[in-house]
This record gives sequence, structure tokens and C-alpha cells, in this order.
Amino acid sequence: MHLAYPAVLAALLFCTGLYGVLARRNAILVLMSVELMLNAVNLNLVAFDAWLSRAAEDTLHSGQALALFTIAVAAAEIGIGLAIVLAVYRNRGTSDIDRLRDTAEGHDPDAPDSDAPGRAMPAPAAGEKAEATA
Repeated sequence: MHLAYPAVLAALLFCTGLYGVLARRNAILVLMSVELMLNAVNLNLVAFDAWLSRAAEDTLHSGQALALFTIAVAAAEIGIGLAIVLAVYRNRGTSDIDRLRDTAEGHDPDAPDSDAPGRAMPAPAAGEKAEATA
């Protein structure tokens, strides 16, 4: 088998994962897209290892060892990622990445400006300057 076949398949997998990371708003789907990208890397590692071991008389199979290491890292990443997503979902009530970014920046587009929860700031009276807060 030519090296081009697994390389093209890996490129398609990687591009699909990249599109999923850039276009999705759900954190779990972003994690799944990262897994697709890591699997594309694994496919390339094994394909190049098989191709290079045929060209040289080397039986080290370092590409397959790196693929196993990548699988272990991906398993740890998905476990920790899902734990973080579940904790954020319990605290915030959503796993939408855009909403989480808005709450992390300290403003809620639907709520009025306030200095304490449940208490709105009074508007400055006519002729008064608004105080700058640090």
C-alpha cells in the first residue's frame, strides 16, 4: 500500500477535527473533535513507521510506540476534560462555550450594570459626573 492513502485519510480526519474545534459551541463536541485530530496524528505515526521500517532494516517501531503514548495522553485528556465540563455545567447550567466566555469576562449581556448582585447602580443626576471605579 502506498503511503499516500493513509496520509490523505489522516489529513481528512485532521481537517474534520479542526472544523469541529473551530465551529462547535458545545464543549463535549470540541473534545470529540480534538480526539479526531489526535487519531489523525496516530494514523500518520503508524503509517510512516511502517513505511520507514520497510525502507530500513530497523525493527524499533518507534512510531507505534509514540502512537500508544498519544492514545494514553488522549485518554487522560478526555477524562480530565469531561470532568471539567461536568463541573462547569453544574455551576453555570450550560456547556455552551460562547456563554461561558461571556460569564468569564465578568459581564452578562442580559443583566444591567450593577456593583452588587440584585442592586442596580443609580444613574448620575443632571450636572453630576459619574465616578470612575478602579
